[in-house]
Amino acid sequence: MDSVANKITVARIILAPLYVIIFLLPIPYRELWAALLFVIAASSDGLDGYLARKSKTVTTFGKFLDPLADKLLISAALITLTWLQQVGPLAVFTIICREFAVTGLRVIAASQGTVISASKLGKAKTLSQIIAITALTLNLGLDSGNTWVHKVLGFLPVELIAKIAIIVAVIMTVVSGLDYFIKNKYVFKKGLA
Repeated sequence: MDSVANKITVARIILAPLYVIIFLLPIPYRELWAALLFVIAASSDGLDGYLARKSKTVTTFGKFLDPLADKLLISAALITLTWLQQVGPLAVFTIICREFAVTGLRVIAASQGTVISASKLGKAKTLSQIIAITALTLNLGLDSGNTWVHKVLGFLPVELIAKIAIIVAVIMTVVSGLDYFIKNKYVFKKGLA
């Protein structure tokens, strides 16, 4: 884990529980702090990949750790938002099930000597989830009557954006999951042979 990219990925894993902890603390503007932390953590996903490619330090460890970090961050945020009644459990269940299923596919492929990298649809899915979680987190600030949030975001239809964003995220999650399984069906055929 010597590369800077892998260290950034590990930092993203560490930031995932901090998102949850922020909501357990009675701090002012916690929704804004949580949204900012989430955006920084989520943005590090692109940065670690860019640095790994640029420095030619792409590793198998990094290829597995990076999606795991994404899944931990997204899952921690969605479970917290479900607990705070900002998103329905069915949407969260769908997203988390897909993440486990694709991770399982990657593990099976790895046991066969194949690494399944993130696809363009998978990256679009992640972006849609990041937008949805950020909007839901900010909407929580509006719901709680946080005056600072109202002053900054009061002109935006944050609740509508959040609702549309989570629907898009669920659709992208299902579509990208099906795409992974269809494109990599050989993994199961090889496993059953």
